Amino acid sequence: MISILETVIGQAAAAQGAGFQSFMPLVMVGAMFVIMYFFLIRPQMKQQKEHANMLSSLKKGDKVITSGGIWGVVVGISDADNIVVIRIDENTKVEVAKAYVVGVKKEGSAALPAQPK
Repeated sequence: MISILETVIGQAAAAQGAGFQSFMPLVMVGAMFVIMYFFLIRPQMKQQKEHANMLSSLKKGDKVITSGGIWGVVVGISDADNIVVIRIDENTKVEVAKAYVVGVKKEGSAALPAQPK
């Protein structure tokens, strides 16, 4: 009678341990998602928000750099078409999509802030 009871208790304990082990892969996947969120997704969202704020604060007279490396001064902005007109030289103006402006040099600052790659 005692050996049967010990066998039943042993089987119950083994089943309970096996149940916990079946959830371990789910816990590991959840932990990996949390790690990826804090190291990849969240910083990228913060960078996109900063870029959007910079684009929304563009105004005439700002010295900007495009993603192609062209420096110029903003002479016109079309929010409806998302276009910025940049004067590169005295007689040279270029229309650039607003999203391709990657930095603004404010008056009195020595250089642009470093842009992450």
